[in-house]
Amino acid sequence: MLPLGLLNAAQGHPMLVELKDGETLNGHLVACDTWMNLTLKEVVQTSPEGDRFWRLPEVYVRGNNIKYLRVPDEIIDVVKEQQAAQQAQRGGRGGSSHRGDHGTRGGRGGSSQINRGTRARGRMRGGA
Repeated sequence: MLPLGLLNAAQGHPMLVELKDGETLNGHLVACDTWMNLTLKEVVQTSPEGDRFWRLPEVYVRGNNIKYLRVPDEIIDVVKEQQAAQQAQRGGRGGSSHRGDHGTRGGRGGSSQINRGTRARGRMRGGA
């Protein structure tokens, strides 16, 4: 499960965000982008010591400040169902049909990346 797919599914739902400095933010996810920057609304911010609280209408969090996220379990279930439906629609686990047609060794993972790089270098040597 990819984190951005999970965050997109969690829009409009409550979540907890812990920052690297120890602060926590509890609020509803409004938006996220490809760098995991988040916009939360109706936020309760808690100090790292847990002794001070602030209520904020909206907060923008840079993705590189996030330590971890907690989303409701039902969001995870929804994303799993969506991914299973997408895989069934595409024809199974392998993704698009052109994968595996190039003599990859060892199945999924690093070997297919190596083969893709080899093909690209071969084209360059051929004068392309």
